[in-house]
Amino acid sequence: MLALFHAFSTKCNQIQRAIKLGDDELVASLDSELEPLIAAILAYRATSLLEIYMQLQFLNNLIREESDDRSRVMRNSASLSVLIDRYFGGASESAADVLMAFSADRNERDDIFGFDEGSVLNDVILNSLPDRVAVVTRDYRYLYSNAANSEFLRSKSMELVGRHIAEFVGAEYFEDNVKTKLDACFGGEAVECLYPSYRQADVGKVLHCSMTPLRAKGTIIGALMVMHEVSVVPVSMLVA
Repeated sequence: MLALFHAFSTKCNQIQRAIKLGDDELVASLDSELEPLIAAILAYRATSLLEIYMQLQFLNNLIREESDDRSRVMRNSASLSVLIDRYFGGASESAADVLMAFSADRNERDDIFGFDEGSVLNDVILNSLPDRVAVVTRDYRYLYSNAANSEFLRSKSMELVGRHIAEFVGAEYFEDNVKTKLDACFGGEAVECLYPSYRQADVGKVLHCSMTPLRAKGTIIGALMVMHEVSVVPVSMLVA
């Protein structure tokens, strides 16, 4: 599924570049290529709770981004009904996984989501936070980005899904610093670090990042990253 999200994100980026160039014909051509990708994402039959969440979150973002277009809202709402019926309206392995997850006791929910009551992936809560929040998969690609992080990266949340972190921090910095810390998190460690902002507009600013393993049914599937700017910098924590 991540490959589909990555293809969608790439197409959105191409459209943005075409808009900046003022090439209306190219914009129209690229825009027509989005529909098959959206259809493929919604047609994909999820086999896990995480994949179901990814589909529902993607559709939620679509509805929000296209809220000023009544026809698209109606179409996306119909698609949402299809997904809900697919996973919750009939007997299927996917539906069973979801029902078991939400009917489990507190300790079991903690094990599935890695956090109390599964609130870590609550879009409404996370989008209200001033801190940047993101979920990164084990192949170092964005699975989720809250509003603050998306604004910082100058991208829409749905355009970030499937994109590699190295695209934003640079390949060298990723290999020398970020990858090591994420690997430690994927190994089960809670990681905290300070690092200088890599954006030219934020030269001199230092950010704090915490990485927490994100689990699904006992297996680490990614990392929850929470980032914010700090004013006091302990020298021992600063990443070179």
